[in-house]
Amino acid sequence: MRYHIDTIPVWEAMEKETACPLCALYQKCEETEIDRSLGGSVMEPDARIRVNERGICCKHHQQLFTMQNRLGHALLVDSHTKEHLKKLDELDRLIPKAAPKKTLFGKSKNDSILALADALQQMSTSCVICEEIDSHMQRYLYTFLHLWKTDSKFRKTWEASRGMCLPHAAEILRHAGKHLNAAQQAEFAQSLLDLVQKNLAEDEKDLEWFTLKFDYRNQSKPWGNSRNALERTINRLRGLCISPEAPQK
Repeated sequence: MRYHIDTIPVWEAMEKETACPLCALYQKCEETEIDRSLGGSVMEPDARIRVNERGICCKHHQQLFTMQNRLGHALLVDSHTKEHLKKLDELDRLIPKAAPKKTLFGKSKNDSILALADALQQMSTSCVICEEIDSHMQRYLYTFLHLWKTDSKFRKTWEASRGMCLPHAAEILRHAGKHLNAAQQAEFAQSLLDLVQKNLAEDEKDLEWFTLKFDYRNQSKPWGNSRNALERTINRLRGLCISPEAPQK
């Protein structure tokens, strides 16, 4: 049942004809999780416990803040901060009460201070929203490969697509090793590489023309497909980080 539910968003992402269907899926998951985090889940005990324990990363705090629900956001941060204060109180035991012994070369070494640094880093790097998105994306990666392997229509749609961004191309190839046999892996890798090369070359050609359009000698010449070439190329190289792409004119 889970597989059939997941095929719908994967198909929808492919039919959007974006530069990367996995970026489109990620963006949709992210929007859903941001909305949910400031919706009814704010008052759900299980959700609050997870937020209290794992926290939220810088990027997703920024997105939550733009939702203009400062009360819901404040409730999440307040309970999470209370949990952190408890942890910080416990971490006090890691600070040595006596000067550490010097090593052979005269420098003091104290593993407890390093442990404290590790604990503080762990408190400030985990993100419950990232983890939820990753859980969805793992299923979508499997579904994508399963459709490619079993559905001839999907494979045809894939071969006519704009491929993927480089980060997601790398990620899906790693998953291909788990879900496809050796021959299928090679076939999928070749089709993926061909699409990435072809579409990146087209983006670069448009991007070059975009830069040349700023030469006064080219001002009267048509823009072609170059108006959004900068956005397209960046998103293909690094994943969806400039959105939405400017419309073609």
